[in-house]
Amino acid sequence: MQRNHAMDRRQFIKHGGLAAGLAVGAGTLGSGAANAADNQDTDEAFPYQNGLSPWPICMDTSTIRPASLDEKIRICAETGWDGIEIWDGELNDYEQDGGDLEELGARLQDVGLSVPNVVALFNAFPQSDDEFEENLDTQRRRMRQAQAIGAEHIQTVGTPGRPWEEFDLERASRMYRRYLEIGLEEYNINPAVMFLQFMPHIQRMGQASAIAIDADHPNAKVIPDVFHMYTGGTGFNGLKHLQGSFIAIFQINDVPSDPPREELEDQHRIFPGDGVLPLEQALQDIYAIGFKGAVSLQLFNPEYWERDLMDVGREGLEKTVEVVARAFGRA
Repeated sequence: MQRNHAMDRRQFIKHGGLAAGLAVGAGTLGSGAANAADNQDTDEAFPYQNGLSPWPICMDTSTIRPASLDEKIRICAETGWDGIEIWDGELNDYEQDGGDLEELGARLQDVGLSVPNVVALFNAFPQSDDEFEENLDTQRRRMRQAQAIGAEHIQTVGTPGRPWEEFDLERASRMYRRYLEIGLEEYNINPAVMFLQFMPHIQRMGQASAIAIDADHPNAKVIPDVFHMYTGGTGFNGLKHLQGSFIAIFQINDVPSDPPREELEDQHRIFPGDGVLPLEQALQDIYAIGFKGAVSLQLFNPEYWERDLMDVGREGLEKTVEVVARAFGRA
């Protein structure tokens, strides 16, 4: 996430028409953007995407299925993304097919793609300590693979099927602390708790935050996804109550006005700015609380998978950067 794409993005931004179409009156900006206004003319405050973003812009590989991992990396690099979010299954398949993950990590560096997060430590909070211990070899393998490609975080996902009322928060927090200790001390990787609208015991940002906070570890973090914030009932005002360092990565997308919120599924995710979510305010809010990580586009839309994936990569980046830039009134 250290790479500055200000110069090599110039042609992309020019041809995408962003610079010409993103003017927003200063009087319309929210409080987060108002806080950013003091740095409007400072390149240091907006070092990514030709000065249009304060954060590196990343693509989750689920956005451009089906394609090989090598092809996804090529698409992200050639269309101008700052980073890539890769799934554990892709890394496992790559290694099982004879690929060297450390060489893959070196190639990612060579093409200028950071890896802010790998998805994921699945079944992270089982119902018993014995099952937790039985799963540790698999979780260590996932952390090792994430470390090999230079990832900073690894998404930590609960075990589906239990309502919050039957969920042992103390046990989950204790398990999460173990993941943090193992990840940071053995693999230099930071696990972060994810909440999902279809997982009742970790459905909301407050539930994920409770697990992370009760782990009592200085590196505890959560991963907000605007889709799950909306569909799971969290809403967006809670972002103001967090510290930026508590967020590992911010996953962005949008949803249409129809179907209604209660009927939305992952397949309904669309490009940022094409739907109804209050993305600009959310981005202003995470800026105001000091978030310094990556913003990642995560889609599971089968209509996009039917398109030319290079075009999806270009449009996805253009629309994501457009929403970010518009949030801060940057032309």
